[in-house]
Amino acid sequence: MTVSSNMLARLAGEWQGEETIATTRWGQGGPATSRVTASLQLNGRILVQDYREERDGKTSLQAHAVFVGEPEHDQYSLYWFDSYGFVPGTPAPGLWNGERLTFVRSSPRGQTRHAYVFEGDGAYTLKLESSFDGGVSWEPVMTGTYRRLA
Repeated sequence: MTVSSNMLARLAGEWQGEETIATTRWGQGGPATSRVTASLQLNGRILVQDYREERDGKTSLQAHAVFVGEPEHDQYSLYWFDSYGFVPGTPAPGLWNGERLTFVRSSPRGQTRHAYVFEGDGAYTLKLESSFDGGVSWEPVMTGTYRRLA
């Protein structure tokens, strides 16, 4: 198993999250809960993740993500599809630094930064921020804390 796939393995499994959604141009903020299911595939080189967010007892967002670990170095790619209609034109580049894995997705709608920070093997936080000025300033979108389910 490569260094990249070892890092991706940290995201594998079943997770439950508590989230705080910011009020943005896409909608009203507030609390949410989520469920994440992720598995390593293709000899551990990719991680496939399914995400479901609920607000007020109803599904509010679903996403399907594919994380790719580059075999020769500590770089990653993220392909993100969601029920808001986001379809990636190109993968989001990512880097692993210590306990933090960060991606920046770009599209005609702006940029979104995903920052995964691990707290041991049983928990991580995810912070999403958007930029509409080429990364000069960032607005909060969501902060979540996820715990591995037994």
